Amino acid sequence: MEIQKTLKIIEINPDIRADVEANNGYCPCAIWQTPNTKCMCKDFREQTEPGECHCGRFEKVRMHGES
Repeated sequence: MEIQKTLKIIEINPDIRADVEANNGYCPCAIWQTPNTKCMCKDFREQTEPGECHCGRFEKVRMHGES
């Protein structure tokens, strides 16, 4: 039996949603508005380990399941 480890994205600080909306959908921590800084930013989408995004709105957590 193999244990599959996956990451789940959870919103840990929904208050930041208003900051993102006020910033035209871009990360409020980003200096430039590019496709890479559109919320969820590229850095966070490509993150392969558990942890928070730059602005602290989302977090990736490890989920353990059986496959």
